[in-house]
Amino acid sequence: MFQALDLKSVEKSLSRSYGKRSSVGRPHRNLLGMFKAELIKRLRHIESYEELYRLLWSDGELCRLCDIKESENPYHPSTLLRFQRRIGPQGFHRLMNRLIKQLDHIDVLDSETLVLDATFIKAYSQRDPHDNRRGLSDSEARLRKQGRNVVLGYGVHLAVDASSEMPLAVTVEPANVNEKKVAPKLLHKALKKKHRWSSMIADSQYSSEAFREEIQKCGAEPIIPYPRNQMKGKQVLRIDRKFRSHGPARLRRLYKRRSSVERTFSRHTSDCLSFEHAA
Repeated sequence: MFQALDLKSVEKSLSRSYGKRSSVGRPHRNLLGMFKAELIKRLRHIESYEELYRLLWSDGELCRLCDIKESENPYHPSTLLRFQRRIGPQGFHRLMNRLIKQLDHIDVLDSETLVLDATFIKAYSQRDPHDNRRGLSDSEARLRKQGRNVVLGYGVHLAVDASSEMPLAVTVEPANVNEKKVAPKLLHKALKKKHRWSSMIADSQYSSEAFREEIQKCGAEPIIPYPRNQMKGKQVLRIDRKFRSHGPARLRRLYKRRSSVERTFSRHTSDCLSFEHAA
């Protein structure tokens, strides 16, 4: 895959982020090699930098793919975290947009199933005493019910290619913004990366006729369970309180692919926690 990808422009962008090498201090590791390690982590569904580090120690072929010489140690998790921070989220976003188009062209993406979901991230702020619906030090954070409590934070909304588990589009909104309001924007951001999907999967939080019609306009089939108060008496896809699926066998089989977005959230949440701990 790396031989098929054009990584020259990536290497130039990474070099601009780091600037000229200083004669003082230890020289940085191979920038393109660290970027390849980031790609491998995602494409091979590796949960954390620590797990990647262990694999690099035991797998010489993996080291070769990441441009690590025989005389060098693998990239330490702290090294990759510093690399991630130096490039920054916008830098990674630009680079990944270029590569996703290339990955689609060489059929790494399955071109069939897009999965949407959202997760909650807590804000590190107290409530504003003058308006307890928002944060004090983080004024954009909003309240969301979590169990029996209400907490301040944000919703991270993600669109993922089901087969490769590659994130294709992401948007962050205050926690009180409903998934259905964000879904059309997220769908069209993903469509900019790819132009064909046979199905789009989401949970019942996304259930609305308007959104289903939006998906169908894009040429895809919506695989979204109906809540109990919708389509009563019809043989449609539903999920019960124990998260068991009911309805046509074909729809139940397709809906199982939704777990790909949960695994993607798990891996990226692990990165965020590791980054925060290192900082």
